Amino acid sequence: MKKFHYLCTIFIFLLSISSSYSQNPEWINYTNGSYVRALTVEGNYIWVGTKGGLVRIDNTSGASVFYNKGNSGLPDNDVRSIAIDGSGNKWIGTNSGLARFDGTNWTTYNTSNSGLPDNAILSIAIDGSGNKWIGTGNGGLARFNGTNWTIYTYSNSGLPPNSILSIAIDRSWNTWIGTDGGLVLFDGTNWTTYNKTNSGLPSNIIYSIVIDESGNTWVGTDGGLAQFDGTNWTPYLNQPNNNMRSLAIDVSGNKWIGTYYGLVRFDGTNSTIYTTANSGLPSNFVSSIAMDGSGNKWIGTWDGLVHFDGTYWTVCNTSNSGLSDNYVYSIAIDGSGNKWIGTDGGGLARFDGTNWTTYNTSNSVLPDNTVRSIAIDGSGNKWIGAGGLARFDGTNWTTYNTSNSGLPHNSVHSIAIDGSGNKWIGTYGGGLTRFDGTNWTTYNTSNSELPSNYINSIAIDGSGNKWIGTDGGGLVWFDGINWTTYNTSNSGLPYNYIYSIAIDVSGNKWIGTMSGLTRFDGTNWATYNHYNSGLPSNYVESIAIDVSGNKWIGTWGGLARFDGINWTTYTTTNSGLPYNFVHSIAIDGSGNKWIGTWGGGLAVFKEGGIVSVQEQPNSQLYVPAQFTLHQNYPNPFNPVTVIQFEIPKASEVRIIVYNIIGEKIKTLVSGYFPAGVSSVRWDSTNEAGIRVCSGIYVYQMTAGNTVITRRMILIK
Repeated sequence: MKKFHYLCTIFIFLLSISSSYSQNPEWINYTNGSYVRALTVEGNYIWVGTKGGLVRIDNTSGASVFYNKGNSGLPDNDVRSIAIDGSGNKWIGTNSGLARFDGTNWTTYNTSNSGLPDNAILSIAIDGSGNKWIGTGNGGLARFNGTNWTIYTYSNSGLPPNSILSIAIDRSWNTWIGTDGGLVLFDGTNWTTYNKTNSGLPSNIIYSIVIDESGNTWVGTDGGLAQFDGTNWTPYLNQPNNNMRSLAIDVSGNKWIGTYYGLVRFDGTNSTIYTTANSGLPSNFVSSIAMDGSGNKWIGTWDGLVHFDGTYWTVCNTSNSGLSDNYVYSIAIDGSGNKWIGTDGGGLARFDGTNWTTYNTSNSVLPDNTVRSIAIDGSGNKWIGAGGLARFDGTNWTTYNTSNSGLPHNSVHSIAIDGSGNKWIGTYGGGLTRFDGTNWTTYNTSNSELPSNYINSIAIDGSGNKWIGTDGGGLVWFDGINWTTYNTSNSGLPYNYIYSIAIDVSGNKWIGTMSGLTRFDGTNWATYNHYNSGLPSNYVESIAIDVSGNKWIGTWGGLARFDGINWTTYTTTNSGLPYNFVHSIAIDGSGNKWIGTWGGGLAVFKEGGIVSVQEQPNSQLYVPAQFTLHQNYPNPFNPVTVIQFEIPKASEVRIIVYNIIGEKIKTLVSGYFPAGVSSVRWDSTNEAGIRVCSGIYVYQMTAGNTVITRRMILIK
């Protein structure tokens, strides 16, 4: 019978490393770090490199400290390699550069500010003189002595290719280099290459190298294990799996081999195989192995880190969140401030600011673990597009699919809810469907003027019109009776593939395409792209608009903020954004931007500092008892003021500013709002064609059957 021993560990989320590092308090990263790529032991500390950042685990107390793009100088959350020099400096190789961490300060090296030939750092080793040997993905080998860089490539050395997968230093300070074209020995002057044709190597792809106490070189390849004593080669080809990703040798001389299909202990003659079926391994793909001073094995897999003392297996958490996957498709925020996060293959996550809850096909009736869309209705029900449509009221699940409902296709890419509570569901291949809770009505290319059955996005304006983004058919406006199609032939649209739509308080449509961002005011079209604006990429995946009217635009090249005049761009190089492919954006009542990336997990951002996600202000924690329109602040004002309002249930809300004689000056709000507290900003200088003078103005809110009016004073 298997005997597993699981320990509870203490997890510390590091928001500030030290005063000497210019930590940006405006960013937090939440990542899944279960894919462990690299392991290094430093005394009682285990340093763990994951796809979600760097983790330091105290082997004595079990306490963990997490470092990522939001709270450290890491250039990337995808940590590929780690080495520690004689002074205790940590050298960390990521997919976007090299970092040096002395325990307090961070220094980053990349192709722009150093001699690094490539930013993808796959391997690091440090020789007896303190030189760092750095293997890159496609730029060759770099030697860094702390001041100068020396680059070795295929063209200027004996390296066979430029992809360096592994490095080891022997007792004579020779450098052994594993490439995808063979094994190379470099003694500082001469290069010797070993491959399948001139040695006993079973394969030319060298994933791992380790030197034993006798000076033998052990080489893990994708074709098996080989030992080289300097003269003779001994191949071991009868292992359970010959794809050997990682190697380590314990004090007894046993070789521990990480493969695609489990962990192997090899004593030179016999092999013992550990898999998920007969051990505490969380995954059979073993990517990294390290031994601590007590002989314990630390084993990194595709699904987490495990500690093995020879008897017990202990699973260690390497994630700083309950996020089940770093590929975030969709985000929605409910009236209580809970974040609902849809991932690509990891199911649905709920985050209340402290606790994470994951829903997937194993623990719920969620029909699929890929969650492409989420919408929340006025009653707080979550409508989830995942292998069909699912409704979750917090306790019960109801699933709709092509077999048990009028849903025309199970691939649901977008959901929007109108003021009457109707769900408008965009499918990828089945057209557009309206569901009123009982009846289903489907619109497609056969029975309507819809130009494509592939629906990527839906938005509903203040008049209840549906704006529909299609894949290849352009943008469609549907008023419930008539259809109007805008495409590259009859409008200012730059491209017919529409991935995102947002509507501002003035009714302008902001449209994300593969060729930039387009603004449509009902008459005029204006397109912003990488060449005429600060947009970092022309591929616009997501758009959100904050209460001040700023547009937040997620692209394949980063995040952009546009205030109507100025552009501010946030990327992995100038901010805590963990990945430049921004797939989804949602803004909470505190102005925090929740940013879903494609590979970097979830990020939270707010200029000037994030409002604690553990303690959201009252605007996110309660549902108001009645309709309320607050006095604007400041009042009197010049030229900007903010108006806050509360609604006890989801409603259409309209707020209009009039002058003292009843002339309409500005419609500030016109749209559908969930229950809760919201606010809107009025800048009195931005009213084109209208003279806004000092004096008394009236602002009126209409919501449901409630009409509330207040006065405010503008002083110039």
